[in-house]
Amino acid sequence: MENWDEVRTAYQVARMGTVSGAAEVLGVHHATVIRHIDALEGRLAVKLFQRHARGYTPTEAGLDLLRVAQATDDQFSQLVGRLKGQGDDVSGELVVTSLASQAPMIVPVLTEFQEAHPGLIVRYLTGDRVFRLEYGEAHVAIRAGAAPNQPDNVVQPFMAQEVGLYASQAYVDAHGIPKGPEDFANHRFVGNDDENSRAPFSRWLRVYAPSEAITFRCTNGFTMQEAVLAGAGIGFMTRWEAERHPALVKVMDPLPEWSGTLWLVTHVDLHRTNKVQTFLKFLKERSKDWVR
Repeated sequence: MENWDEVRTAYQVARMGTVSGAAEVLGVHHATVIRHIDALEGRLAVKLFQRHARGYTPTEAGLDLLRVAQATDDQFSQLVGRLKGQGDDVSGELVVTSLASQAPMIVPVLTEFQEAHPGLIVRYLTGDRVFRLEYGEAHVAIRAGAAPNQPDNVVQPFMAQEVGLYASQAYVDAHGIPKGPEDFANHRFVGNDDENSRAPFSRWLRVYAPSEAITFRCTNGFTMQEAVLAGAGIGFMTRWEAERHPALVKVMDPLPEWSGTLWLVTHVDLHRTNKVQTFLKFLKERSKDWVR
């Protein structure tokens, strides 16, 4: 192909479905996107897209191009990720991903690590999406729940998370503390909006609390913590996070079935690089000071 830019543009149009969406991803003007598509269709003498009021839909030929471009883009991203981690010094980018609720633990560590290595650019990516290490989307992932089993990843147990049931002092003043699960129907709870959540404490709550008692539902751990702090109801929180808020009241002693494990995940191609090994050693050392 004479012009990879045109193929890459067509790939983004097929992926996003609109010229404006592709232009935003590529960081170019929408006129450039249209020009690339027209030039590529002219060069191949085939229509790659059906134009309509809602955007662009790939034709059969467009879908063929999309599959090839997807594979090429993935391979290139994987190559970039590997190259970024191959240097002997700790510089360039360090990409770490975790759930947003873990930011209070991770951000201070990343800040201190960056101060020790001034040539480093830190990218800390949070959210529920599982970033693909095999495509170089991150150097280190900190994941909760069952042990990750993606092929070609190095998985290490990092730390156990002790989880407790807490409420704000304002909630306790207004509603008291439940005497036990048999009293849950008389209280308000903060829970996960996803009824299929695999978090052990979420499953436990759905078993022991009536559905109508889970009155404030959130999509991630960070917002659930904020809801508990605001007095919306009783909810789960890791012990280390609860220790940061002395006004919280422990509602029940932690049960073993609430706890979970954090895992450190790296791709086999980057695991032994100096940058990744230096950061993992630093993170493990600093985590010894965390409240479990």
